[in-house]
Parts: sequence; structure tokens; C-alpha cells
Amino acid sequence: MGHNVSQKTIPLNIAILTVSDTRNEETDTSGKFLVEQVQGAGHELSDKKIVIDDIYKIRALLSNWIADDETQVVIITGGTGFTSRDSTPEAVTPLLDKTVDGFGELFRQVSLEQIGTSTIQSRALAGMANETLIFCLPGSTNACRTAWESIISSQIDSKQGPCNFVPQLKNIDFAACLTRENR
Repeated sequence: MGHNVSQKTIPLNIAILTVSDTRNEETDTSGKFLVEQVQGAGHELSDKKIVIDDIYKIRALLSNWIADDETQVVIITGGTGFTSRDSTPEAVTPLLDKTVDGFGELFRQVSLEQIGTSTIQSRALAGMANETLIFCLPGSTNACRTAWESIISSQIDSKQGPCNFVPQLKNIDFAACLTRENR
């Protein structure tokens, strides 16, 4: 068992943000999918919002979640493409303390099987800010499914080995979750 692996599941507080100029609660299939997956995995939905694709509105919402003491993970869907309105990476990147370069690389690699070379147009990214893990995904429900099933669900699962992101998050007493042999 790896050094960042718990014997028990640690539920996380996760916020979902949909970035879209056209979606609302009824038509936000990607946001709904992510909420279902988060809750189905035993995590808590700390908040869910929809915001227009505007750098400063995205930053304002995200900054509040980064600064609050409860939100440990933020999953953003939408605004990662190349249209003139896609600004999620530009909004998020300046707020990050560290980037998780492997996330975007792996997401594009996994997506290659599904969408071919169009995967190069994805600007999916992830990073950490104030011990909050942030994932930025494309807006399509299929892309959210790919990211969740292939990468995110295991990396926010405290039992995933050889390591996961849970020990890096705020308000985690990870040592209390380890067995004697792992300490």
C-alpha cells in the first residue's frame, strides 16, 4: 500500500461550476452528471453554480471556494475550448499555486480514443490553490464522463494507491486514517 492511501473512504466537500453562456439548471447535463457522480461516490456537494463565460465572474466564484474553509475540490465544466468565449483556463490559471500538468496530458491521451485528434483542442487542466484541488473540463457530458471515470474519481478516492490527492487537501487529518503499518 502506498504512502498516500487510507484504509477508509474520506468524503470530500466538492463544488461544481458550469461555465456557459447558454446553459441553465434544466439544460446543464454536464453539471448534473458531475453532481450525480460526486454524490454517488460518497462525497458531499458543497455548492453548484452556473456562470457565464467571463474571466472575472469565473475568478470571483472560484476565489470564494478557494478561500473558504470547507471546499476541498472544485470541478469546472465548460469554457476550455478555443472559441472567442472560452476563457476558463485564463480565469483559473492565475489563481493556482501549482499546476497538475499530468491531468491535461492524461485527459487528452484518454480522449484520443474517443474523439481522435480533435483532443488537441481541449485545454483541460488541473491545479491546487490553497489546498483546494481544481479540475477544468470541457463542457460536453461525454468529456466530463471521460474525466470522471478515467482520472478524477480515483484521484479523489482516499483508498486509491499508490497515491491520491486527498492528503494534500485542506481539513484532512490523513494520519488518523492510516493503519499502524502505514504510519
